[in-house]
Amino acid sequence: MTKPQPITRRRMLQQSAAAAAAFTIVPRHVLGGPGHVPPSEQITRAVIGVGGMGRGHLTYNYGPLLAVCDVDAQHLQKALDIANKDKQEKLTVKGYHDFRELLERKDIDVVHIATPPHWHALITIAAANAGKDIWCEKPLSRTIGEGEKVVAAVRRNRRMLRINTWFRFTASFYGMETTAERIRKAVAADLLGGPLTVTIGACTGFDWKLKGWSGLTSYTPQAVPQHFDYNLWLGPAPVKPYHPHRTHGSFRGYWDYDAGGLGDMGQHYLDPAQYILGKDDESPIEIIPDTQPQHPDAVLPWNKITLKYRDGNTLILDAVTPATERVPYLSGPKGKIYRKLESDILNLAEKIRELPELPKRIIKFEESVRTREKFALNEVNGHRSCTLINLASIAVKLSRPLKFDSAKQRFIDDDVANALINQPMRKPWSLSGPSWWWPF
Repeated sequence: MTKPQPITRRRMLQQSAAAAAAFTIVPRHVLGGPGHVPPSEQITRAVIGVGGMGRGHLTYNYGPLLAVCDVDAQHLQKALDIANKDKQEKLTVKGYHDFRELLERKDIDVVHIATPPHWHALITIAAANAGKDIWCEKPLSRTIGEGEKVVAAVRRNRRMLRINTWFRFTASFYGMETTAERIRKAVAADLLGGPLTVTIGACTGFDWKLKGWSGLTSYTPQAVPQHFDYNLWLGPAPVKPYHPHRTHGSFRGYWDYDAGGLGDMGQHYLDPAQYILGKDDESPIEIIPDTQPQHPDAVLPWNKITLKYRDGNTLILDAVTPATERVPYLSGPKGKIYRKLESDILNLAEKIRELPELPKRIIKFEESVRTREKFALNEVNGHRSCTLINLASIAVKLSRPLKFDSAKQRFIDDDVANALINQPMRKPWSLSGPSWWWPF
């Protein structure tokens, strides 16, 4: 594909009267969309969802922060206090209650989405349609169908997207105490043979946090706090009686919003495994859960989930083997890799050092924004690693094995499982149209 040529246009920008005299930038929207952005131009950003995780996004300092948004007035005020404290610029970060109003601003280049996952796809698509680049929290989407629509919207609008997990490309990922890239080199060079088995659990340094993310199977409804817009927080999710455990720090324990420990840690753990196995372009074809029956509303703990690829490579998500047992993270017929790159049969660490370097990837999002080249973990490979989470969560929810067509991204002869790929949203919210945009 021919790389789009830079589009130049006279520098101009209309901002609010309060900001105009204090701060001047030239966003990509004025320069003509997807063309190259001059290195001297500042990348402006906003954060939607400023609870505990979202407040961390305030400090991702690759460009000026212009706005924050949250449906909880207390969260919003706390974020504004943090963002504006000791701020040297005259421009004050503005707060919004409704993300739609924030997305109307033409002077914001990148939107960080740190809401609960049932909002991720909807806001990502809205941001892409509004001409924003997107930095989205994990998991990318709550369903496979949402992920497909995110890929289409980002591609259609020629946006840049990154998912907020970095273990496929930075220093070390969790218990392995090495980079995923080193292990990927060993697999690509066939040092372990095949097929391979990856085990992800406490026994290999990965805690699924299942008990901490279980939902309540019964509770007494409570009054909604005055500072909290529960209806807008629910958004596309079904209306359920309010209880604080359903929201904020413990929302992951409910199927309406996430998938428990799978949703919380899944993309952190599974995306590096997908990269190591070289599976960015495919999904497993068989998913086998070992779980207790699940509650229709609350996510409950499970034991193991096995995901098998067509070539025999296998992922085992292990929530029962204790950390005291010595289990290899990666094993094949020629060798095994444990934590700290210990190995059986051959000295892998020495052999890996002798292998050539892998192709360079963009691992700073601002570089993607400026060059319009895809980030290392983007909507395409990120959708595939998020699909691992969604396949596993559907198998757990239904408590039975599933067969999956990797190319079509649909379950084979299974209407019940396929119904969970595209789940209905509460009206007027939808991924297919702007009918919910006005009024806000």
